[in-house]
Amino acid sequence: MAKKLVAYFSAEFGKTKGVAEELAKAAGADLYEITPKIPYTKEDVYWPNEKSRSIQEMKYIPNCRPEIAGKCENMDEYDFIYLGFPIWCGTAPMIVRTFLESYDFSGKTIAVFATSGGGGMGHSVKDCASCCSAETKFLPGKLLNRTKDFASLVEEWK
Repeated sequence: MAKKLVAYFSAEFGKTKGVAEELAKAAGADLYEITPKIPYTKEDVYWPNEKSRSIQEMKYIPNCRPEIAGKCENMDEYDFIYLGFPIWCGTAPMIVRTFLESYDFSGKTIAVFATSGGGGMGHSVKDCASCCSAETKFLPGKLLNRTKDFASLVEEWK
């Protein structure tokens, strides 16, 4: 049986964290939080402000890779990774790309999930896949703003 991990980045409001915790329970997966070395504040993620940290990283610093505090020490043990994050500017936050580029996911399967205040998944799955080798299998992404039936969701992603 494949060993599973829910790896997630959650910003100020914690919506993605709650979804990740429920998904981990339903999937029988371990949980890993992608924690930024410099935490994001409420002001940092205020998207209407073009000068906010999140907008600067997403729009104006092309290869921005925010540092992560710590590592998932046993990543090689996992075969199936649920990867979650809030949608920023139609895609995954740059710290998620830092995470993906920090490990070798060859031969692993990644199921991307996201939360969003209004948009869809955008091009997040494609952007995440571009950070990994061609030997990494990506499943279709899912927007999980109001999911209650995590057990069915886990079954869909098998």
